Amino acid sequence: MRPPRLGLPAALLSLTMTTVAMAQNDPHKLDAVTVTASRSQEKVGETPQKVTIITRQQLDEQLAITGDQAQVLSNLIPSFSPSRQKLSGAGQTLRGRAPLYMVDGIPQSNPLRPGSRDGYTLDLSLVERIEVIHGATAEHGLGATGGIINFVTRRPQGTQTRQHAGAMLTSPDDFDSDGLGYKLNYRLEGLHDNWDFLAGVTYQSRGMFYDADGKTIGVDNAQGDIMDSQSHDVMVKVGYWIDDNQNVELSINRFFLESNHDYQEVPGDRDIGIPTTSRKAAGLGDPVNNDVWTSSLSYKNMNFLGNNIQARLYTQRFRARYGADTTYLQDPNIAPTGTLVEQSQNESDKVGAKFTLIRDGLLDDRLKLTTGLDLLQDETRQRLIQTDRDWVPETQFRNIAPFLQAQYKATDRITIHGGARYEYAKLNVDDFTTIYQYNATNPPASKPGVAVEGGNPSFDDTLYNAGVTFQITEAVQLFANYSEGFGMPDVGRVLRAISVPGQSVDTFLDLRPIVTDNKEAGIRVVQGPVDFEASYFRSDADLGSRLSENPATGVFEVQRQKTEIHGAEASLGWAFREGHRLGASYAHVSGKYDSDDDNHVDTRMGARDIPPDHLTLSWQARWTDRFSTYLQGTRYFSLDFNDPEKKFDGYNLFDLSLAYRLPKGQLNAGIENFLDQDYFTYFSQSATTRSDQYFKGRGRVFTIGYNLDF
Repeated sequence: MRPPRLGLPAALLSLTMTTVAMAQNDPHKLDAVTVTASRSQEKVGETPQKVTIITRQQLDEQLAITGDQAQVLSNLIPSFSPSRQKLSGAGQTLRGRAPLYMVDGIPQSNPLRPGSRDGYTLDLSLVERIEVIHGATAEHGLGATGGIINFVTRRPQGTQTRQHAGAMLTSPDDFDSDGLGYKLNYRLEGLHDNWDFLAGVTYQSRGMFYDADGKTIGVDNAQGDIMDSQSHDVMVKVGYWIDDNQNVELSINRFFLESNHDYQEVPGDRDIGIPTTSRKAAGLGDPVNNDVWTSSLSYKNMNFLGNNIQARLYTQRFRARYGADTTYLQDPNIAPTGTLVEQSQNESDKVGAKFTLIRDGLLDDRLKLTTGLDLLQDETRQRLIQTDRDWVPETQFRNIAPFLQAQYKATDRITIHGGARYEYAKLNVDDFTTIYQYNATNPPASKPGVAVEGGNPSFDDTLYNAGVTFQITEAVQLFANYSEGFGMPDVGRVLRAISVPGQSVDTFLDLRPIVTDNKEAGIRVVQGPVDFEASYFRSDADLGSRLSENPATGVFEVQRQKTEIHGAEASLGWAFREGHRLGASYAHVSGKYDSDDDNHVDTRMGARDIPPDHLTLSWQARWTDRFSTYLQGTRYFSLDFNDPEKKFDGYNLFDLSLAYRLPKGQLNAGIENFLDQDYFTYFSQSATTRSDQYFKGRGRVFTIGYNLDF
């Protein structure tokens, strides 16, 4: 029932109290947390596959060290690739395949022309926690061939109107003024009668990044950079409780990040180890940016004839602008070759709906059923904005997917999970002509474009999953899982590279979808102050999708080949005394692909897919009621590939954050790479041979911040 005079539904009050209690006692103990990224609303510690929950406290510890969102994920998810420290997330995978990024269950990935910008659609200051489902899953449709990373946004806490204000300053260790950055954030949240609301705004200005030698790191003028940029995020959420069980909520978020456009890259020389740097000069064309509007309207009824019903309608307007160039995408019909300044912009507009019905307590409280329907329409094109040409024609994607999931408690110790999801997808592409010059499949790419016949290819498949958890003792649990994921190849990249005149989209087999099989088995142990989890996984795709660099053009092309990936993950935590916890995590991933189309994998996959072995050690310490510290060390192990030019040397990073609660507010400080390790990033060493992408990693960085809740 609703508490008297507070106007706060009992369900919301219970969630608030549970969350606060967990944060006060042990921020890493999350057994009571429901995984909203799981359609059947499973609880942490009861799933048949590995699930990681990144808490708000963990986010605060990481954000006191680094503002790089990809680095935060890599620090906390060992099977996630090392950060490129750029705006582009190309080559950043989860378990060797692409993750599906979501915000409150809304997909951020663009299935038709993935531009690797879907990791930057929300500021982490507005996130309550991050849910990570490891391994291929079709629970939310296409795109999660490597797993799901779901950003759960903040919601009102407590029973009174509350405000939060925060400020943060970041500097390289030489305190160069061009390297200074700062961030401001503010939130207002509260509850009034049947209404709840939250409004948040952030603004961040990022300076230049410097390596351990004090030299400017090269700006990625082509794919985009987070340094020398400004961003803001505005979020508004308004909810209304019809009664104790029914809630309607409207959410709107606008994220915008844009380069200051003040620096240009200076290519290095890979052969003699000279890194790419930057020089101060106005960039070509328009500034690189990400501009994302996301809105949703949701309805929940926790007791409709004994059922839990959830419905969400959502829209997203996604614009990702890339850098300008005078050596690429030329057309002598517009301007003399080599003089045309051109740049591209991905434009995607999504409309979708998710309907879920959960019925628990069946068969003497042993069976739980979840069913629903997902709908998605995505319209995408890649436009050349300086000359108003279409590089990728406007392509429409429609997806319909009903599903059924069951959870059956066979005995007090054994729970069986299983389900199926039917996917129907259809593409609509009108007749189009490829642009002049770009022709990645026919180097040297110097011919006029070719006419391509449009089409309406469709695909359908039924995707299955099955799993089991076996509670051997109160402290030890075994789990095993089989799940299938469904994804699309980079349709836009395939379409824009067609070189055969008269080719029909309907018969172009490279547009077939990717179905990934994921098998996993593992163990969980929670015994007093010790928790341990380990799992082994295997991920196979008969028709995978890899990006391979064409040496004649330097352009990455889509290759459809059989791929097999396997690996292991393990994590260990020990609360060895009150307020102190040691943690360790390790991940190994390796994979091969079929290079000669004989249906047998024979060649090691490269760094654009496979991350290096990754070990993280951490020590979280609460010294007093006011003072706490967090220390972490990360080792990315060396790795050899088939190409000797792409050998990865490995490197170590150590970071420290501190928090001190003042009489009013809290002071935070952090040191990223406090040993000032000099290194080249994993992507720069091993995923490319281009000298203009030979970037070093960031050197020692200081951060100090102040937060006040009132």
